Amino acid sequence: DRKREVLGAGSPIQPIIKDVGEIYSRLLDHRPVIQGEIRYFVKEFEEKRGLRELRVLENLKNTIFETNEHVLPKCEQAMHDNLNEAFKRLQAANNMIHRLQEREREERKLQADKLMAREEKRIAHWEEFMKEQQNKQAEVDEEHRKAMERLKEQYSEMEKELTKYVSF
Repeated sequence: DRKREVLGAGSPIQPIIKDVGEIYSRLLDHRPVIQGEIRYFVKEFEEKRGLRELRVLENLKNTIFETNEHVLPKCEQAMHDNLNEAFKRLQAANNMIHRLQEREREERKLQADKLMAREEKRIAHWEEFMKEQQNKQAEVDEEHRKAMERLKEQYSEMEKELTKYVSF
């Protein structure tokens, strides 16, 4: 641009440059034409899209209204009924589990009581066995003592008799 001004300032080339600029803008500068086409396209698109979107919004509004008025109450009622039924079943299952746990607890207690009774019986039997063993040991010790005394007497008599024969 500066070169043009310097070259064209007061020279006869200025009208030629002006003509070349007009030819350039007519032949190569398509901005005004493109802008017009763009405006036309946008206008057409908005009109068609606006009608189409209006229909879509109307259909959407009808669908939402129908859903709110008919489908949603049915769903809520079905959900409420099913939840009540599920809740009742869960309560029944919970009660059954509690009964089973109580039976199991009672069974464990019964088993523990039986085990304790058997343990006490075993201990009592063991104590009785040990007393019996002590009594038998005392009897055996007494018999042993008596046998030892008899043997001592017997040996002392044998010794006396032996002493009689030794004197021969």
